[in-house]
Amino acid sequence: MKKLPLKIALLLTVIISSSNLFAQDFQGKAYYMSKTTMDLDQFGGQDMSAERKKQIQERMKSFLEKEFTLTFTKSESIYKEEEKLEAPGSGGRRGFGGSLTGGPKYKNVQTKEMLQDQEFFGKQFLVKDELKTIEWKMGTETKTIGQYTCFKATAMVEPTGIDFQSFRRPRNGNQRKEGEKGKDSTDSNEPAKPKTIEVVAWYTPQIPVNQGPDNYWGLPGLILEVNADRTTILCTKIVLNPTDKETIEKPKKGQKVTQEEYTEITTKKMEEMREMYGGRNGRGGGRGRN
Repeated sequence: MKKLPLKIALLLTVIISSSNLFAQDFQGKAYYMSKTTMDLDQFGGQDMSAERKKQIQERMKSFLEKEFTLTFTKSESIYKEEEKLEAPGSGGRRGFGGSLTGGPKYKNVQTKEMLQDQEFFGKQFLVKDELKTIEWKMGTETKTIGQYTCFKATAMVEPTGIDFQSFRRPRNGNQRKEGEKGKDSTDSNEPAKPKTIEVVAWYTPQIPVNQGPDNYWGLPGLILEVNADRTTILCTKIVLNPTDKETIEKPKKGQKVTQEEYTEITTKKMEEMREMYGGRNGRGGGRGRN
């Protein structure tokens, strides 16, 4: 009989040895840091000085850098953003950033149910949808995160939510005169079609649950790191079977919508804001355009 490759044998050994450690009432809590980078040149920043870009990035730090906790069992999980005090003058969660901040996200990997409590410009929504299956390609590459041996997996996915590329500030050369019809690269009222991005995940079979942060799940071990487009999510701490276990409750409040419906609502609102913004800064100098 042929010998198994060393890394595959290691994976099987870890799965078998770890699976006996987790009873039916098992619960864990993982802490994550999320960081997203943004190219300001795509949003009218081509002519900004490096110092000005740095100031804007600092102001957006609370929106682009966040901390989360994932409380999980074998079948359920709840992913929440950690609340923290904002620095004076940062603007806090109010306004634009606060309107795009997601609430607790519930996943049930057995029933394939996903629920998220979401507030958008003062209105409460309950996003309820089927948990989308991710077609992972399992690799044999490994690395250590903390005390855990992690294996690499990749997938091509369509990102959910708002596509910010469709809300770029129009350049002066592309702005229409009032009443003029036609299309340019930033003219459409329709949201840009979702692009497919590569997601790289690192999971550990030492914690044999197919849970993970945000929308990610479906691997034979807890996902500790995700790299997707401009966003990186990294686990910084894990607590297994805490003394005080937390009840995982499904979000219940808000108008029920699917993820597709919620994306359509938010996209339409953001398009309206872009048109108002473009109108104030366009050649006509008016507040809006017909």
